[in-house]
Amino acid sequence: MPHDPKAAGASAADEALRLHALYRGKIQVLPKCPVSDLNDLAIWYTPGVAAPSAAIAADHARSFDYTNRGNTVAIVTDGTRVLGLGDIGPEAALPVMEGKALLFRHFGGVDAVPICLATKDPAEIVRIVEALAPSFGAVNLEDIAQPKCFRILDALRQRLPIPVWHDDQQGTATVVLAGLINALTIVGKAKEKVRIALIGTGAANVAVYRLLRAYGFPAASFVACDSRGILHKGRGDVAGDRTAFAEKWLLCTETNVEGKADSIAAALSGADVCIAFARSGPNVIQPEWIGGMAKDAIVFACANPVPEIWPEAARAAGARIVASGRSDFPNQVNNSLAFPGVFRGVLDVRARAITDAVAIAAAEELAKCGAEQGLREDHILPRMTDWQIHARVAAAAGVAAQRDGLARVTKDFSALYTGACAAIEATHRAEQALLSAEAPAAGRQAAPARRA
Repeated sequence: MPHDPKAAGASAADEALRLHALYRGKIQVLPKCPVSDLNDLAIWYTPGVAAPSAAIAADHARSFDYTNRGNTVAIVTDGTRVLGLGDIGPEAALPVMEGKALLFRHFGGVDAVPICLATKDPAEIVRIVEALAPSFGAVNLEDIAQPKCFRILDALRQRLPIPVWHDDQQGTATVVLAGLINALTIVGKAKEKVRIALIGTGAANVAVYRLLRAYGFPAASFVACDSRGILHKGRGDVAGDRTAFAEKWLLCTETNVEGKADSIAAALSGADVCIAFARSGPNVIQPEWIGGMAKDAIVFACANPVPEIWPEAARAAGARIVASGRSDFPNQVNNSLAFPGVFRGVLDVRARAITDAVAIAAAEELAKCGAEQGLREDHILPRMTDWQIHARVAAAAGVAAQRDGLARVTKDFSALYTGACAAIEATHRAEQALLSAEAPAAGRQAAPARRA
């Protein structure tokens, strides 16, 4: 294979350790208001701060006017399912959550605070997040193992008056839908006609199934596999605990109308689309199984750090379009294309929730951005570094939230897009100023300034 993951991984790991130690992480807090003398402090702290506090006490909604709450997201994890590392705990999850906060700010102009919890109890996680909610405009759940991730998301969405989003579920599903819209356009297949094999039934693919169904893909189109084989109504291991595995049992009852009860190979046989969020590969999916798919097959092999099958092997086996979760291959399907913009948009309209309709609107806008750049078999989505797409996704999400009756603020697409661009560009200017000041001490060259 052209990629040597061990050699590349060792080099990248050494550099990552060096730079994380050099900067001591990736985020910090800086003032956003002028502080030049005691008169300024009299405004921002005592005695001046009493006035906004009194106003908020009289009307809690004013916290969005007088504080940074409306631009602040809590990134909450218990560290039980981190990247390809698994249950590594809250301390070890912190670098990943800081990285998430970096993406929130860089691509969405959104402030995000990592909150790594030293508990694995779903009820306690819900209680803690509920107690923290007055400090935040939205909550992003991250890297929480299933099935508790479903229960935590459902409980918090019911209890909190601010958006709650599990990026491993909704973010992943949004980008998969966007990529699939464009991939099906390229191969000339309709969503009502294709057969889809879901390989892996964790948080990602459960959410993918739900969102694709909401978009109009028929349940009869799907076959789903977990580590024990194809899901079907006779799966006693799932049926035996339908409360804990409610989402998986739904897949057992709604999908696989042919009643297949075999392996991944059988699920892929004749399928038009493979969407894999299983375990890190590269031999989870064999080339001959791809060869048994329908003509012009679409393969999303999205496990990280190593996909279930190498893209080169999938194409050689007959797949026409291949995507992965990695940035060093064409067609990256990664939730970072969605969450910065979605949160920017729902925060800007002060939405109460993020619904499937909001995620679909974001996916359609993301797909449109990719199409405008020119669709090819090796280009179904924009790159995350095309920062204007995040502003467009923000505008689409904000408009959809208003259409769904979730918003407290009314803004049209143009106003939302302009505001998102301003927030993102302000972040880039601040980054450039900071890097220019600190680069010599860090021994690194400052990044070039970005322009719209």
